[in-house]
Parts: sequence; C-alpha cells; structure tokens
Amino acid sequence: MFNIEEELKKLPAKPGVYIMHDKNDKIIYVGKAISLKNRVRQYFRKNNKTKRIENMVSLIDHFEYIVTDNEAEALILECNLIKKNMPKFNVLLKDDKTYPYIKVNIKSDYPDVYITRRKLNDGAKYFGPYANAGAAKEMVDFIKSKFKIRQCKSFKYKDRPCLNYHIKKCMAPCMGYISKEEYMKQINEIISVLEGRTDSLIKELEEEMIKSSQNMQYEKAAYLRDKKLAIERISERQKVSNISENDIDVIGLAKNKTKVCIEIFFIRKSKMVGREHFFLNELVDEEPQEIISGFIKQYYLDRPILPNKIMIKQELEEKELLQTWLTKEAGRKVEIKTPQKGEKLKLVEMAENNALVTLENKEKDKNNVLIELKQILNLEKIPRKIECYDISNLSGTNIVAGMCVMQDGIIKKNLSRKFKIKTVFGQDDPGCMKEVIKRRLIHSIENPGGGFGNFPDIILVDGGITQIRAGLEAIGELKVQYKEKDARFNTEILDIPIFGMVKDDKHSTRALMNKNREELKISQELFNLITTFQDSVHDTAIGYHKKLREQELKKSALDNIKGIGEVKKNALLKKFGSTKKISEANIEEIMKIKGINEELARKIKNELNNM
Repeated sequence: MFNIEEELKKLPAKPGVYIMHDKNDKIIYVGKAISLKNRVRQYFRKNNKTKRIENMVSLIDHFEYIVTDNEAEALILECNLIKKNMPKFNVLLKDDKTYPYIKVNIKSDYPDVYITRRKLNDGAKYFGPYANAGAAKEMVDFIKSKFKIRQCKSFKYKDRPCLNYHIKKCMAPCMGYISKEEYMKQINEIISVLEGRTDSLIKELEEEMIKSSQNMQYEKAAYLRDKKLAIERISERQKVSNISENDIDVIGLAKNKTKVCIEIFFIRKSKMVGREHFFLNELVDEEPQEIISGFIKQYYLDRPILPNKIMIKQELEEKELLQTWLTKEAGRKVEIKTPQKGEKLKLVEMAENNALVTLENKEKDKNNVLIELKQILNLEKIPRKIECYDISNLSGTNIVAGMCVMQDGIIKKNLSRKFKIKTVFGQDDPGCMKEVIKRRLIHSIENPGGGFGNFPDIILVDGGITQIRAGLEAIGELKVQYKEKDARFNTEILDIPIFGMVKDDKHSTRALMNKNREELKISQELFNLITTFQDSVHDTAIGYHKKLREQELKKSALDNIKGIGEVKKNALLKKFGSTKKISEANIEEIMKIKGINEELARKIKNELNNM
C-alpha cells in the first residue's frame, strides 16, 4: 500500500522529475524540480492551487521520481516523458485540425512539390504549416507555373513525354530531357522561395536573364524575367516588418473563459513564411507564464530546425534554463526575448491579437454551427448539451454501449461513459439502445448532481429510425414509471428530442434523421462536426468492446483450479509458456514452482488434461 505521507518524507532534496499516477497506474502529470523534496510536497499542502491542479491532486494514488544531476537534465527528461505519456494535466498540444505542409521530397532523383497533412521523419523538406489549405495550394500552383518541374505524382520513365512537356510546363525528366543536376537547380530555387531567401535568387535570375538576352535566347530570357517578377511579388507579400535578425519565432497568447489559444509567426529574413495556432483546453485558470513555458517545452522538443530567437510577451521564470536547453539542442545560441518597444514589440502584439481573433472566430464558428443545428432540427432553443450513443457487439457477445457528450460545440472526452448491457441477450441493437438511454436518464432523475449532470438538450443515436424509436420508447416508459411513483413528477423534463445519424454503405455519416423518418440536409461544416462526434462515440463503444474481449481472452484455464491464484498462475505460464505445455510437463517439473506441492501439481495435471 502506497502511503503518500510516508513517501513524501523519503523525497531527496535533489533535482529530478516527479511522475504522478492515478489508481489505475496511469500517468496523469509529469513535472521537474530543483528540489524534489520541496516541489512535490507543495502539491499536498494547503495553499493556493489552481482548479486544474486541485483536480489533479485529488486523483493522485501514488507517485515516483527520478533523480538527475542537474535541473537541465531534469528539463530534458520532463519533456520526453510528457511527449511519451501525454499526461492529461500537462500542457498538451492538441490542435483542432491538421495543417497543410508543402513537401519537397529531396531524396528522390527528380523531386516533386506537393501538399501533405502528414509530417514524417523521412528526410524530405517540409514547409509550413500553412494557416489554410488555400494558402498552401496558391504557393504550389505558383511554383508549378513558374518552375518546369514534374507535375505527375507517380514518376515513371516513359516512351514519350506527356502534354505538360508540350505546353512547356515540364522539362520531361521521365524522358531524360533534363539532367539531375539541372533539375535539382530548380528544386534548390524552389526551396529558397519557400524559405523566404529570395534576394540572392533574384540576383542570379537577373544575371542569367541578361546573359540569355545577350546570346539572343529571347524566349529563355522572357521565361527568366517572368519567374523573377513572380518571385518578387511573392516575396513582397511575405514581408511583415523591418526586423533584421534571421529565424525568429513570435509567440502570442490569448484566452477566454473556456479555452487558450497560442499563435506562432515564423519570421525568416524579415518575411513571414508561415504561422500556426494551437488550442489548449483546461488551462484557462493557469498563469500565461506557466502556459507559455509548458508550450515551449513541448513544441520545440525534437524539432529539426530551431529559430535563433523566440519572442514572447511574458517574462518566464525558467527563461535561462530553457535557453540553455534550446541552445544545446540547436548547436548554436537560441535566445528567448521579451521586447519592450519598437517593431519587435509590435510583432509580439500582432501575434497576440491574431491569437485573440482566432479564438473569437472559433467561438463564432461553434455558435453558428449550433444555431444551424437548432434551425434544421426545428428546436426551441440552441442545443448546448448533446449526447450521442452507439452500440457495439460481435455476434451478440460482450454487448456494450458508448456515450459521448458535446458541450457548446466541443466534444468533452472526460464526460464520455461506457455501459455493459445487462438486460438484452443476443443481436438486438434497438433493445440495447433502449436499455442504455433508460439507465442514463435514470441517473439524472435519481441523482441530479451526479456524474452525468443535467439532461441533454438533444440525443443523437448511431443508426436510423429503429434506434430513434428505441430511444423514444425508453423515454415513454420512464414517464409512466415515475408518474406512477409520484403524481407530482414533471414528465416534461424527459421531453428530449432524439435524432438518428444515418450512415451510407461505406459506414460514413450521410444525414441526420428525425422521428418521422425524414433525412435533414445539413451544411458541410455541421456535417463535419456530426461525423467527428459519431466517430468519437463509435471509438468509445468499440474500444470498450475490444477491452472486454481482450480480458476474456486473457482468462486462463488455470483460473478454474482451486488453489491457483494470480501469483502461481503467472509463475506457471512464465515457466511453461502455455496451459498445453503445463499439461504435458511431469509432476516434478510443476512442483518446482514456489508454493506448489505434489497434491496441487497432480490436481493441475488432472484438471488440464480433462478439459
């Protein structure tokens, strides 16, 4: 038994990392300390803690720690442990969407340039992330219109060039019409454009253009002129200030009552080459310094390229330590600056203003989607709390259900619930849906302040009219049941509209359906939200079903033999590998296991051989 008070007394006054576990041994928080003894004790003392930390402490069942030689080592270990375990109470970078990158696969003989949303450790060059797919597409279209690189995705040598060669959009490397060296020269120019390093490229193009003109290669000179003008236009559009230093990341933070947004500007050679934003939940009561410090640790861990400077609004307590770590990672000096005036301060304020705008737009988008849902479903009020249900089983075995909750347009994973079906046997999904909705609603009737909280404004069920009717039957029966118990019971609280999420042949959301079996048309944005919600509840249900199946498979024939507990069972399986090999072993071999005498060994042999 882990005694927290006793273990606190054993903590050393040395630097290191502490790891908090809940009762299921899951890591819920990782932190570092100059003195483990002082830092960890603070969590269990009565002092001013944020709500998030209070919640975390209430879940701590036990903790462990790792002593390091210094605080810098502790910082690196802390970052790696957070990245590996993703503890729920640490600052975690979970963006609400995948950003597009521009990829140049420089490992290929004749690289292509294209958009991707997956950043792999494959040796290719990635540029971005871009704030939207349109900006990335515009850049790729520009590149492919001004540089004669290959347009095809799958590169193969051919017996004749395609149309792109004839309309002068490609130099046909598939035919060997351009050497690898000449082709790579174009790719290097493209990389310069994407990195914002255009000054030397423009100068080279000017020189080459003059030379071509002098040699009366007028067509080539015109092509070089058009390329130069296009690069100058794209370069001018990227300029943001007169800041002269190279490679700066500018971080801005904004928060409202429910969410934190961090926006990063990527400045390279006085030009903005990209930007990125992150939404951080459950951190609204944390100080900005704590949020930024945690963000820097996660964001810059293992990044292949680090900036020379990181500019922020807040002065960080860990500034010197973070600078030392980043400098070591980059192999050159990396500074964290807090500008007080001039262009640099304006740039930080611009990042913060953009974070605020992004946050406001996020809220507007959510409200607009919920207003649309109210109108489409013909509801009396905006559905702020929505519950979604799905049933999962395999041939009528291990039947379970999943429930997910969306609050104000955000899926709240901590409010999801899992149910084992108790009254339905065999393949009867509508019967299961009826049971689950009844059980869930009874929770709120009997215990209004309990874990399920208030009733939902609407219920969504994974399926069509049969699942909708099952939910309505559950509500109807509860009204009768509680009215008979107490004539004063207000049945109107159970008037919860139920809609189905109908899928197509490919198991993707097709539409919403009402109780009259009408399929309701929805916008693409609402469609995406409902699909995500449906996928979430499906994952919850099927994940629980798989867990139960795995537990069932882990059961051993040894579990049914009296006198064999977990310790002896694990020792037998470790030594012999399987129950079959145990049954084939002789009595003397089985008796070598600690705690097994001759009588028990014979009993094990007999039981296993008779199965």
